[in-house]
Amino acid sequence: MTRFLTVLLVVLCLAAPGRAALPSIPVHAWFSIPPEYTSVERYRELAEAGFTTSMSGFPDAAAVAKALDAAGKAGVKLFITCPELSTDPEGTVRRFMGHPALAGYHLRDEPNAKDFPDLAAWMKRIQAVDRDHPCYINLYPTYANEQQLGTPTYQAHVDSFVAAVPIPFISLDHYPVLENGLRPDWYENLEIISDAARKIGKPFWAFTLSVAIDPVYPVATTATLRLQVYSDLAYGAQCIQYFTYWTPPSGQEKFHDGPITAEGKRTPVYDLVREMNREIQRRARVFSGARVVSVGHTGSAIPRGTKPFVPFPPFSGVRTEGKGAVVSRLENGGATYLMVVNRDYRNPMPLEIVLEPGAKVSRVNREGIAVPVKGERNRETVPPGDAAVFVTGN
Repeated sequence: MTRFLTVLLVVLCLAAPGRAALPSIPVHAWFSIPPEYTSVERYRELAEAGFTTSMSGFPDAAAVAKALDAAGKAGVKLFITCPELSTDPEGTVRRFMGHPALAGYHLRDEPNAKDFPDLAAWMKRIQAVDRDHPCYINLYPTYANEQQLGTPTYQAHVDSFVAAVPIPFISLDHYPVLENGLRPDWYENLEIISDAARKIGKPFWAFTLSVAIDPVYPVATTATLRLQVYSDLAYGAQCIQYFTYWTPPSGQEKFHDGPITAEGKRTPVYDLVREMNREIQRRARVFSGARVVSVGHTGSAIPRGTKPFVPFPPFSGVRTEGKGAVVSRLENGGATYLMVVNRDYRNPMPLEIVLEPGAKVSRVNREGIAVPVKGERNRETVPPGDAAVFVTGN
């Protein structure tokens, strides 16, 4: 684990004085509270929804200072961005690096490969002053075209990025849930990014879409949020990011029904996101700091770029019906976890877990409680987009 992530996880975990911090998954709000709405109350509302960090675009350093003060009183930390961070990186970093509400520095979203050398130089200037707060750069998804990527392939884009830029973690956006189904390249994208992160020994952060965009992306539901979040976690993501918290103004794309409207009102999606984030934290001991040993898929047709699931002791079989599942083997704290994610966000999935004779396995329920599995077969129905988690060895 890098020093950057270690520092970030320490500052994000909430613990009572004198007690060890409980496991926690950072949750990031992308396109968050606009500067004109900056207030302690608004950041408390953000924290109530389960967000630990936030990113908004600020017009100047004065607006950043005001937001940091408000966010700090609400227990939220900010990845800051403003013109001064580009024109005077050293001075801006010195101004804010000691603020307790600072999470890090947001540099760029979806850069072209030709921008990598300049981003690397910019990051190094910031790191020369402050090595305790990470710099954030977010990558394109696989469905970006060659002109956007600046490379012939997506794999080349990722490879050149990690080789050129001294990143503390890899972040990617990919919005797989369309009005007519899932993008066929989503899991391939997670395979590429998680593999790149393993090779360089850095964590990766992934997104879930929480705002509707006409005519392509539907209004978020419990099932679509779960499918995205649990698939990200199955591949080892160490931060869950939401695009967006605040609904952006519409232009060529029509945005609507984010957790907070463009006018600052809560929508039903706010409540769905809040409950999703509570689910994440109740089972955070499974995911926080987990090592992904393998990820496979079940079903008559597995997603592009993925591999079939291969059983491992003491799980001798995972049988699913319908469209199939993501099946991840995670190791964490001396325990081995089997995580099964229903790839269908519209229909429930019958699931049977077959155990070796005498195996001692528990199911980690939605409250984070491990309930022993009786017998050698566990049958259940996994709701749309949901995950079933089993543990052995702890």
